Amino acid sequence: MTDQNTNTNTNGDYYDAFEVSPVPAPGPDAVPPEPFHGIYGMPAFVTVPTTDLAASLDFWTRGLGFFELFSVPGTLVHLRRWAFQDVLLVAADSASAEAPAMSVSFACVLGQIDGIVDACRAVRPDSVSADSPRDTLWNTRDVEVITPEKARVVLTAAKPYDPASQEARNLAEIGITGPTTHPDENEEHARH
Repeated sequence: MTDQNTNTNTNGDYYDAFEVSPVPAPGPDAVPPEPFHGIYGMPAFVTVPTTDLAASLDFWTRGLGFFELFSVPGTLVHLRRWAFQDVLLVAADSASAEAPAMSVSFACVLGQIDGIVDACRAVRPDSVSADSPRDTLWNTRDVEVITPEKARVVLTAAKPYDPASQEARNLAEIGITGPTTHPDENEEHARH
């Protein structure tokens, strides 16, 4: 059961854990973290089959800003941006002709949005959806990209929270209050 006033369930299972995330606080001057070259057990990753590893690698690196962590020639390329943003490009005999309805999203910062759009269009002019970038009801700015393998990738950047905005009202309607609406509400959770 959820307590609408504190954004936690009645068991108290949720608390501020932003320190485990590489995503910086939203803002116009937010700086993205450096690409993460460390080796770790991946808690999640995306596997993308491709019939052309070289073309896929080119798009994901030059367009989406990933880097090649390692590869098994002709078989697999492990890509990464920030920590916990891992993609495995794997060689396949065939690929989907259409992009699926499902998408995968990767965090970025607002200052990266226009560069991502420009870079993707430079590598593959038709890769960025016509309505991108777009602002969402939940206070992000998103860019939707269709990769050469027909993967639907969304780069999403949190916008600064404005308690007077329509987005803040949208969030409040579903029980999510922002940091300036009730600033001491999360103190109990921060202690855990």
